[in-house]
Amino acid sequence: MMTVFLSFLLASAPLTVTEDDHAIDKLVKEDFELLYVDGLLIDETKLELQMDILDQKIYQEPINAKLDGSGKIIQEKPGTTLDRMKFRKLFQDYFYEGKPNKIALPERKTYPRVDSELLAEIREHEINRYVTHFKPRNKERSRNIELAAESINNHVVFPGERFSFNDVVGERTEEKGYKRAPVIVKGELAEDIGGGICQVSSTLYNAVDLKGIEITERYSHSRNVPYVPPGRDATVSWYGPDFVFTNKYKHPILIRASAHNGNMQIQILSSESP
Repeated sequence: MMTVFLSFLLASAPLTVTEDDHAIDKLVKEDFELLYVDGLLIDETKLELQMDILDQKIYQEPINAKLDGSGKIIQEKPGTTLDRMKFRKLFQDYFYEGKPNKIALPERKTYPRVDSELLAEIREHEINRYVTHFKPRNKERSRNIELAAESINNHVVFPGERFSFNDVVGERTEEKGYKRAPVIVKGELAEDIGGGICQVSSTLYNAVDLKGIEITERYSHSRNVPYVPPGRDATVSWYGPDFVFTNKYKHPILIRASAHNGNMQIQILSSESP
């Protein structure tokens, strides 16, 4: 991690924020002043905004522990964010006393929701599994299925937590690698970006259709689909239907999803048998 420095300069000279000797921001003391009868105060709204800007420059998101293709645990990685309490104290010293004139931007670690210890526990029991099949020769549709499966793979749903397929997978765009492939629109076949991902949401629906899972939002296609029995599908669209469920178990569940060689498979794992 590179050290970030702030130079606190006196009078009206700007406070320069540097990273590796390159200026990344400038602060002027007068911009933060609030004048009252009983003295000079810091404009807290402006200070909070400035801390938001600095945080964006150093922020690193923590990475959850996950299982690789062979089931081996890949260690989590902590993230980095601005230590606001320490920065506020240093800024107050500069603002009221004019010193110090240079500090290292204070950082603190942030930790992921899923660490190796938790993952080791919740991978112990398979509580359900569902498999569907697709045609690998349709490369565009197959790629869409693979990308959506990767998005939900290793996702942990905690007790009482709501899972939204659209929120977890995100918008399906060409920039993310999604291709144009057949979709069903009002009972008719058409082509659109991300065609085929409804097979992933439908496979997931059948995998989580358990006593301890509450399905809160699900929509069927306007015509039958070939990869699941009639009425067992879950259509999704970024600006339309979503597939949503809530974990009612007293323990987290882990979603394991893979799409290879024409097989779309989802396992639901947990620390306890249902």
